[in-house]
Amino acid sequence: MEHSNGGFSAAGLRKMREVLAEHVDSGKIPGLVALVSRGGRTHVEALGTMHRDGGAPMSRDTIFRMASTSKPVTVAGAMVLLDECRLRLDDPVEPWLPELADRRVLRRIDGPLDDTVPARRPITVRDLLTSTFGLGMDMMALGTPIMNAVFERGLTPNLPVPMPEPDEWMRRLGELPLMHQPGEHWQYQISNDLLGVLVARVTGRSFEDFLRERVFDPLGMNDTGFHVPADRLDRLPTLYAPDPQTGEFLVWDEAKGGRWSEPPAFQGGGGGLVSTVDDYHTYFRMLLNGGVHEGRRILSRPAVELMTTNRLTPEQTAARTAMAVDNVHISHGQGQHGGWGVGMAVRTYRGDYAPVGQFGWDGGTGTTSYADPHNRLVGILLTQVGLSVPDPARLIHDFWTTLYQAIDD
Repeated sequence: MEHSNGGFSAAGLRKMREVLAEHVDSGKIPGLVALVSRGGRTHVEALGTMHRDGGAPMSRDTIFRMASTSKPVTVAGAMVLLDECRLRLDDPVEPWLPELADRRVLRRIDGPLDDTVPARRPITVRDLLTSTFGLGMDMMALGTPIMNAVFERGLTPNLPVPMPEPDEWMRRLGELPLMHQPGEHWQYQISNDLLGVLVARVTGRSFEDFLRERVFDPLGMNDTGFHVPADRLDRLPTLYAPDPQTGEFLVWDEAKGGRWSEPPAFQGGGGGLVSTVDDYHTYFRMLLNGGVHEGRRILSRPAVELMTTNRLTPEQTAARTAMAVDNVHISHGQGQHGGWGVGMAVRTYRGDYAPVGQFGWDGGTGTTSYADPHNRLVGILLTQVGLSVPDPARLIHDFWTTLYQAIDD
């Protein structure tokens, strides 16, 4: 534990540690690593163990499966291409993603897949960036023919159906109609994976190679990528997905021989990264600094502003809110921020301790990472307990509450 607290009270940090320790001591969270920074100072807590039955302790350099907390980071690849005019916001994506040409759109969200009308316009880069291209995860449409087809084709990270390599993934995606007209409706997940394919095709390189050259290496994010090398697997905890009915700990993924132990067929921008608290802290500090890290510009200030301000209309926000509020059996109350920028949530109203303008996102493996321009702070909490039960979500809530009560000015 670090003793410098710049901008946080010592009593507040002690309270945060006590609350986090209570969650670990309860047996419902095997271990966690938390980082908070403000005023140029950083405070880290590493509590518990990497496995439910003990073993190695959590440490500052523990590597975590970031799940959807990947989105705010991977979207930087597309933003680099916007800065360089290799992509333009309102250009159609068809030259790079021809599988998305001549789209058909379902007449009804719950209708048969062949009951469609023509798309009124092509899908644009802007549609992918804002998650409004017309197809995605819709928790209110589970069990419909279109959602069943998405899962059956391996178009989302949905064990035990693996995601295929990108060209095959695009072929399968191109067989399906859209759920909504392009640009009309916010939907989750698939846009972020599509952006990874788009970046790879525009650059002629793998998505990870481009991210590493333009984002990860310049920021010193040496432990961030789409898999964990063999010589670092001892730093990757077991991932659990507790049974929703009984709370029994079920193994979702092991380190050795698991999904992240080898390079994946599909480098998923929506949820495929592994990383550490320090790597993520560096990235979010760069965003707080307007795209600059240690004097080196990674993204333009306008690009960062585009990413971190709300992009949704009131009608689109309704779908965003429904996912967070009307699906507490899945989200357990997470995600209630109001807005969405590019690859991340943006708070548009003060519904809890965090102020308007806070940006970041949460992950289904029990991860959370946000930056707050008003208070110039970053908070990151990483576990490996899936949101199949409320426990990790409650931990996340308590982390943010205790972080904000520790502010000392």
